[in-house]
Amino acid sequence: MEQQKIFIYNTLTRKKQEFVPLKPNNLGLYVCGPTVYGDAHLGHARPAITFDVVYRYFQHLGYKVRYVRNITDVGHLTDEVAGEGEDKILKKARIEQLEPMEVVHHFTENYHENMRVLNVKSPSIEPRASGHIMEQQDMVDKIIKQGYAYESEGSIYFDVVKYNKDYPYGVLSGRKIEDMLENTRELEGQSEKKNNYDFALWKKANPEHLMRWPSKWSDGFPGWHMECSAMSTKYLGDKFDIHGGGMDLIFPHHEAEIAQSTAALGHESVQYWMHNNMITINGQKMGKSLDNFITLYELFTGKHRLLEQAYDPMTIRFFILQAHYRGTVDFSNEALRAAEKGLNRLLTGVESINKIKVTDKSTVDIKSIADKCYNAINDDFNTPVLIAHLFDIVKIINLLIVGKETIDNKGLEQLKKTINDFVFDILGLSNNKTSETKSDLSVDLINILANMRLEAKANKDWDTADKIRNQLSDLGVVIKDTKDGFEWEIE
Repeated sequence: MEQQKIFIYNTLTRKKQEFVPLKPNNLGLYVCGPTVYGDAHLGHARPAITFDVVYRYFQHLGYKVRYVRNITDVGHLTDEVAGEGEDKILKKARIEQLEPMEVVHHFTENYHENMRVLNVKSPSIEPRASGHIMEQQDMVDKIIKQGYAYESEGSIYFDVVKYNKDYPYGVLSGRKIEDMLENTRELEGQSEKKNNYDFALWKKANPEHLMRWPSKWSDGFPGWHMECSAMSTKYLGDKFDIHGGGMDLIFPHHEAEIAQSTAALGHESVQYWMHNNMITINGQKMGKSLDNFITLYELFTGKHRLLEQAYDPMTIRFFILQAHYRGTVDFSNEALRAAEKGLNRLLTGVESINKIKVTDKSTVDIKSIADKCYNAINDDFNTPVLIAHLFDIVKIINLLIVGKETIDNKGLEQLKKTINDFVFDILGLSNNKTSETKSDLSVDLINILANMRLEAKANKDWDTADKIRNQLSDLGVVIKDTKDGFEWEIE
């Protein structure tokens, strides 16, 4: 395959740049994964699918890719900007009367199951924050030694003002420290900080805080931002190629990551910052307070008041890829039904390629078609333009079937390869019409439902638990409770 020039919009420079790997034919990719305290939802699906395509494309080009996507299981507090409040996982554990690691395990499994049915590939490494406490403590130590952090009542805070004298703070988000000084207000419980916008590298644990580790400063836990700086550089090196995540993470999370890494190492770690945009529901931001918060399970089963039907996971994937990753995506029943029809038309067209009869000559330029597809994906992963070209290929397939265009054996093999490469390998779509795919999907969906029933039982919501069991039973699926959870079989 000829060398492809890839251009990526770098959030750091605010422009498209040609991608040049630090090491030829190698890619180091780090993406912020979920904080596992609730069911996987639409907000989890978009970055997962966006960077799955990035991962798949570089692999398609022959790159050796190390893709690291973390699991946050400690340190993510309810007030993300101030770095204060209750740990989100501890809060869920307290409400559900569970051990924190029970919450972590359950929702990590839920996330993995949903990613599988969305055909999102597993990363190369999936580190957890709680498994990398020593690495985080070591990086905090380095920052203290460089003079950019201070201890206060057993907690360690990053000194933003001191850092800003030597390095510009706000390079990613565009925020100026002067504006932050003007706009910050005194918040209760922040008196131990020099400035309200200083953020925690290590927090001293309160007596009731269950997740804690010993350190030279106090028994405590790492700050939310610290995990990604420590784990990305541990597995990808002090400098790596791409860091991805949602736009909502630009500030404070990714801004803090840049400051931490620069303070500890003397330089920024990341060459290219990529950020996917947010999703809306019927034009509104998704939120529990608006009663428009939709989990992936609800999408796949249609069990939400805003949904008029269930939607296949591939419809969700296709719908997300119909928009450029830096643009917003608005979910509505009308848009999802349109995506469903579009996906069916694309996959039906792909299937009908076997109806084409070969001739001695070709009137179709397959290389030109493939080049258009590569040009689209090389232009900052422009999947909507790529999909438009794929629909053009479907038109050509239909013309070939009726004999208005001709193709020889070599051309047909090239056409099949182009379709397979872009539809299945790169965009990661799958045809659920095959019995094997249907079987795999059914297993995953049964497991999701069974886990929902388990959660309902844990919440003493017996009505919901019984309803799920009975509905599965009506479909011929028998759930058997065990001491370790559940087993199921099809009658």
